Amino acid sequence: MEINITPKQKRFIETTASEVLFGGAAGGGKSYAQLIDAFLFALKYPRSKQLILRRTFPELEKSLIRVANELFPRSVYKYNGGKHTGFFVNGSVIDFGYCDKEGDVYKYQSAEYDIIRFDELTHFTEYMYTYLISRVRGTNGYPKKVKSATNPGGIGHAWVKSRFIDVGEPNIEHDGKMFIPAMVQDNLFLMMTDPDYVKRLEKLDEKDKQALLYGNWDIFDGQYFTEWKRDIHVMPPFEIPKHWRRYFVMDYGLDMLAGYWIAVDTYGRAYVYREIYESGLIISEAAKRIRAMTNEEVYAHIAPPDLWNRRQDTGKSAAEIFAENGVPLIAAKNDRVQGWYNLKEWLRPCTDEQGETIAPLRIFSNCLNLKRTLPSVAMDAKNPNDVAREPHELTHAPDAIRYFVAGRPSPAVAVPATDEDAPEYDMQLEDIFNYGG
Repeated sequence: MEINITPKQKRFIETTASEVLFGGAAGGGKSYAQLIDAFLFALKYPRSKQLILRRTFPELEKSLIRVANELFPRSVYKYNGGKHTGFFVNGSVIDFGYCDKEGDVYKYQSAEYDIIRFDELTHFTEYMYTYLISRVRGTNGYPKKVKSATNPGGIGHAWVKSRFIDVGEPNIEHDGKMFIPAMVQDNLFLMMTDPDYVKRLEKLDEKDKQALLYGNWDIFDGQYFTEWKRDIHVMPPFEIPKHWRRYFVMDYGLDMLAGYWIAVDTYGRAYVYREIYESGLIISEAAKRIRAMTNEEVYAHIAPPDLWNRRQDTGKSAAEIFAENGVPLIAAKNDRVQGWYNLKEWLRPCTDEQGETIAPLRIFSNCLNLKRTLPSVAMDAKNPNDVAREPHELTHAPDAIRYFVAGRPSPAVAVPATDEDAPEYDMQLEDIFNYGG
């Protein structure tokens, strides 16, 4: 049997991560990778047990079962339609199962598997996934893994995105989990045999096209920041030039301190480069954490104006207590709708001096909660000009960045070649972008 695989499929097969998601665009060869991986595992580990799942059995029968019967040599593999099980000559088995409703997970209550494979993971609920992966167990010493493939969208989109995509950079293991992005262009075999497939995907409506052609996990109905493009707005960290102007901005409450260090270059472009995201901190503790994480000169500490309200218990405002603990604050305007409008402008992709597509505001990939929550907030159902206040956990980081743009940050002063060439350059950012308050 001759096996041809793409580099992405090879990575999926060889990864040592305990949980793996091969996800993204349609046509990326995800299901084929699952079957080849299952075949190789079954042959390598005699009497091993694997489970391949789809949401319904008809979906399974028309896809993976049919392809497996065509792909696996009959000299080593035989499928029993009555038991929905594939048997290998060395005693290994692959069960083909389904979970049409959440109660179906209990069909596997006493089962043990070396590997469970979910096809179209976003069709499953989080409860189905977390219960079923508890069936990955055994004492035979074989590797124990959960390996999934999917496109964006579906009822499980949010939890799958949170579990695999938002935790860190793709193709890198994070706490036992790895996300391998799939693009149709990765599948050279499909591109050679069906070159018009991409053209058919291009004819889909915008939302489906973003999911199935581009593998975009950051688009959904009711999304507020439709300008968001992960490949534009999220970037690897780099060493920030010393002459760039640094700001700290935060949204504070006992439920969450969401704070961000932001550098502004000489063109007025902003780079969010450090994050603090912690709950349960009283003001003095929050100030201590901010100081401990600050190892550079900060031009201004920006905060919402409600921190200047005096507290009945002490007669002091939160801003005064922050200042007493070494974090002096400047109040930003708190016009929600105008602030969100301004932030949408900061996120709007544009072209830089070299002709590359960028945005006025970009985020370092280590700011995990900001890059998770900013594209996830939705429009307010009663006022589509505003961001929905629920779920509240999603609003802390976006609110902090809204205060940053409302604070009218000014760009860094350009470093001259010589003192004589020093330009007078201290223009405000609103002179560059005609923003409101």
